[in-house]
Amino acid sequence: MAGCRLLAPPSLCRRLLGLGAAASRSLDGSLDLSSPPRRGLKSMYGGRYLVTLLPGHGIGPEMMSHVENVFWRAKVPVDFEKVEVDDSPESLDNALLSIRRNGVALKGNVETQNPLNVEPRNLALRNGLQLDVNVVHCRNHPGIRTRHRDIDIVVIRQNTEGEYSRLEHASAPGVVESLKIITHQKSTEIARYAFNYARTHKRKKVTVVHKANIMKLSDGLFLQTCLDVAREYPDIAVEDMIIDNCCMQLVRKPSQFDVMLVPNLYGNILVNMACGLVGGPGITSGRNYGRDYAVFETATRNTGSHLVDKNLANPCATLFAAVDMLKHLGLRDHAYLIKDAVEKTLNEDRIHTQDLGGMATTTDVVDNVIREVERHTTVPLDNRPHVSARA
Repeated sequence: MAGCRLLAPPSLCRRLLGLGAAASRSLDGSLDLSSPPRRGLKSMYGGRYLVTLLPGHGIGPEMMSHVENVFWRAKVPVDFEKVEVDDSPESLDNALLSIRRNGVALKGNVETQNPLNVEPRNLALRNGLQLDVNVVHCRNHPGIRTRHRDIDIVVIRQNTEGEYSRLEHASAPGVVESLKIITHQKSTEIARYAFNYARTHKRKKVTVVHKANIMKLSDGLFLQTCLDVAREYPDIAVEDMIIDNCCMQLVRKPSQFDVMLVPNLYGNILVNMACGLVGGPGITSGRNYGRDYAVFETATRNTGSHLVDKNLANPCATLFAAVDMLKHLGLRDHAYLIKDAVEKTLNEDRIHTQDLGGMATTTDVVDNVIREVERHTTVPLDNRPHVSARA
């Protein structure tokens, strides 16, 4: 516990003081997710940011150690508070407390081989922090050979409702009922976020994905709510597409998609499909936003258990997640320094791990990224990031 700062979570302090409600809620009382979380909820000490680090399982700890190394070489003013997550309630509570205190987290896949009575850890974090928005940008890289070119898709997924509400029970022996939860409020929030994103990032079209032809009430509510919000954005084209047709269209002609607005379960599936089209799980990052907190991770949340300690895992997705985090913190120079180094490694030097058809090791990729970073580093050397471990 040495080196850990025990502070009241910022959100708790604001609730106790009665502050921040107006800034975080719209006039109708719904959460304002039109932009990422407020900058005031990020912990900063002595000119350095304190970020929660959840290494997770599988290849997660290995990937995070490479991130720390790259950050050190890039002189990034970020210190990590490391929290291990397992099946115990205490470890989950520690992770939630740390993220609530720091406001920002970088995580690996924290899922465990949990029994039925233990809530899945990734789900518990999303629900506990109210991370309602998941954003994944899937795009081609010039140096990676794929079947399709010109893929540039942003999947915006509702992250806390739908089939992942964990409301299921055995009504009789051999019979299980599962409830799918869709609300007008959260559908409105995710729709408004998607259309704001499209407008801000000069995107032209939003595709609403659903199964309202069968699930007329639940998906029907999601679809109608999204179409209602779309009327507020006449400059953005909107279309709706049934999920099964969307899957076919995505593998047939992915370039037709721009921004995809999807409920929880469909988003999970479509993100993995889209990542596969651009080169696999090793090169795409994911962002999770709520009203107060932001968590960054790889897009597909793979544990890569079969690659542990083999020095073969692709570190690029985790490095891109770290880049997303730096942009969120406002450290754009450091973010683009690392981003450019990773992209040069992939596209010009073409140092590829086996998942991309190459023969490079994890270390080969990271060493090349570090060489590029050091070649362009001009900011003064800072102290090596301090990692305070918490069980």
